[in-house]
Amino acid sequence: MKRCVSVLLLLALHSAAFAQLKLARLFSDHVVLQRQKPIPVWGWAAPNENVKVSLSNQSQSAKADASGKWMVKFTPMEAGGPYQLNATAKSGNLTVNDILVGEVWLCSGQSNMEWRVAQANNYIQEKQNADYPKIRHFFVDHEVMMTPQADLKSGEWKVCSSETVGNFTAVGFFFARELYQKLNIPVGLLHSSWGGSQIEGWISKEAMLTDSELKSYAQSLPDNWADADKIHDAKTRKNLLGSESIDPSAEDEKKYFEANYDFSKWLSAGNPLGQWDWKGVWMFRGNGFMARTIDMPADMASKETTLGLGIQDAQNQIFINGKLVYEGAEKGIRKISIPANTWKAGNNQLMIKFGGMVNPSWYGLGLMGSADDLYVSAGTDKISLANGWKIMPSFADKHEYVHSSNNLGTTIYNSMIAPLVPFAIRGALWYQGESNAGRAYQYRTSFPLMINDWRKQWKDDFSFYFVQLSSYGDYQTSNQGSNWGELREAQTMTLSLPKTGMAVTTDVGNPKDIHPTNKQDVGHRLAINALKFDYNQDVLPSGPMYESVKFEDGKATLSFKYIGKGLMVKDKFGYLKGFEIAGEDKAFYYAKADVIGDKVVVYHPKGVKPIAVRYAWADAPDDANLYNTDGLPASPFRTDDWKGLTVGKKFE
Repeated sequence: MKRCVSVLLLLALHSAAFAQLKLARLFSDHVVLQRQKPIPVWGWAAPNENVKVSLSNQSQSAKADASGKWMVKFTPMEAGGPYQLNATAKSGNLTVNDILVGEVWLCSGQSNMEWRVAQANNYIQEKQNADYPKIRHFFVDHEVMMTPQADLKSGEWKVCSSETVGNFTAVGFFFARELYQKLNIPVGLLHSSWGGSQIEGWISKEAMLTDSELKSYAQSLPDNWADADKIHDAKTRKNLLGSESIDPSAEDEKKYFEANYDFSKWLSAGNPLGQWDWKGVWMFRGNGFMARTIDMPADMASKETTLGLGIQDAQNQIFINGKLVYEGAEKGIRKISIPANTWKAGNNQLMIKFGGMVNPSWYGLGLMGSADDLYVSAGTDKISLANGWKIMPSFADKHEYVHSSNNLGTTIYNSMIAPLVPFAIRGALWYQGESNAGRAYQYRTSFPLMINDWRKQWKDDFSFYFVQLSSYGDYQTSNQGSNWGELREAQTMTLSLPKTGMAVTTDVGNPKDIHPTNKQDVGHRLAINALKFDYNQDVLPSGPMYESVKFEDGKATLSFKYIGKGLMVKDKFGYLKGFEIAGEDKAFYYAKADVIGDKVVVYHPKGVKPIAVRYAWADAPDDANLYNTDGLPASPFRTDDWKGLTVGKKFE
């Protein structure tokens, strides 16, 4: 009986601990609250407990519901502060200090939004120009959950200074700094982004169920991670082996070591450096195989050679033509001595099995190092192994999946957006799309779906400004097509939603780096949208946007909006670049183009009669140079609606 009473007492104490008065984590010291809108404040207490909350000269009361949740809503306030927030109840008293009222912007998306000020251009100078105590930043930690969460587990508001600004979102900070300089009003940045994330992770299940293409996915969402991992494993096997019913055994995988095993259908890794997560083996943690063919000259085959295999410190097994030549683990750059006559003249099959990196353990499968660390050498003779690799995870060995951003749709929303609702904001800034470029056509519906979803959750049609994809990758012709061109088109189409705006950034990208470091111009181009549409400033919010085309006399005459005081060519020779035209055969040709008044006239010197025009239609159209005289670049566009590369490619 005494033991029973003790257990009940412990349970009562446990319940009491969780019934203490608590505010949602967003309401902490240095918070910025949105001006000119009702200010909701919420938290938890004992079930049915009365809570009194005061802010400045306002006081509100609420009664916690059966779950302990309570909420009050203060009437709108003008910019000012610092204020203090006090909450009192029988279960406790809480105080939040140094509260400002101003403008709050939610910053979200993938890595180019997550990119920190410390990684942006001119950090030393920017750090010196960061004494803005009325700009504050709250970073939402990365987390995925199966169901919508009530609160964040961690996070705090940081006051902007030279010591803290390095960890702020760069795009968000440069946006906020311009707003503060123009408006002299506090700015809060609520930063919830995740590098590499797909848009489907940011959409609620509720919204997915309203979408014809995503409805079936939402209906089949698992309710626990064990089932989710099984689905993810089946999808991975389908993608890599051709069918989810194929599940290799240990005996099956032993055949990989055979001298003539055909690995040609394995996943192409090209350059094997980097995590396999980004090569099509998402969040797999276990063992893996890497293979390639090496054409060996006869004189090298007869010599002792050195096999350079980059950095990979897990246990390795290395087979050449079916023969085990090395087994073990090495720290640092692997340089394996291969005895003379191990190789044969002509084609050789190199097969490697290894586990995930030991240090750092989060890295998983993949290699570190540089391309120069991948080779076979004998004396001064050297064969580069920097490309041409095929990879395959081991499904037979024990493996698991890290629960990360793209394993399952809705899970980022559940943990990184739902807990923020209904914190009052002026609007959202969004920089994402790189991870959806392969499904660009579907982005035409999924992107507006997410915007409408967030607005519905907040019960507020707040402003939503986004960054059009920058330049990265190849400069294809329109005959080859461009996933990124199609994604930019989907983004442009989303401007049909009310209270949206877009920052064009193709001119400040880096074709060789998906993370361009010029985030200052990106923040500025978002800021001019807000300054125009939210703060009624007399600024031009955009570069030229295609409006219409007229075909006559073998030429195409293009009209634009947002031309400001006029169009200009940003080129020292004065030539427009980036235009292509196509005739009835739908074959595109690079074209000549001239600025004539407020129009652009496009034609082909050999007389191709155009029926379609495209501008900057490539992954990296880095020489496209049509601007308005405010120095803002024209958005890529096409006048046709011909079938693209991504039609029919869908999230599943």
